[in-house]
Amino acid sequence: MRASNQFADATTGVVYVHSSPAAVCPHIEWALASTLDSRPDLTWTGQPAGEGLLRTSVDWTGPVGTAARLVEALRVWPMLRFEVTENPSEGVDGERYSHVPQLGLWRGNTSANGDVVIGEMRLRTILASADVEGEIHRCLGTAWDDELEPYRSGDDGAQVTWLRRDVG
Repeated sequence: MRASNQFADATTGVVYVHSSPAAVCPHIEWALASTLDSRPDLTWTGQPAGEGLLRTSVDWTGPVGTAARLVEALRVWPMLRFEVTENPSEGVDGERYSHVPQLGLWRGNTSANGDVVIGEMRLRTILASADVEGEIHRCLGTAWDDELEPYRSGDDGAQVTWLRRDVG
């Protein structure tokens, strides 16, 4: 049993490479293998939202902070569209990173169900700003979500199909 003041040693998450040129795919595999200390089992499929682009996803398990290391490994290719999640674990918030070429990198803390969480002090700063709505959208990563949404949805060959609001 853990002492109440200890944090989790390991966590899990997912890497979603939403779009990559084919020539970069082997480099991505090497970077992920190096960061995870194991060869990921990746299946690349065509990306319907971008001609000539490929996509993949992989679940990972590793020490807390692995998501940040994975992001650093992927950021060296600025043309990639990707997301990396790290699930919350004992004493540690979850996090989600999103990267798109036009906007760069966004990071947010996440709750157990995956919602972006904005801390009290950040909210106080937002309330004092001149552009409250714009600041909230920045904190939520709205521009990144808008850019990534066409790349998230699946097709017949996709590994991951995201549920949409209009289902059912």
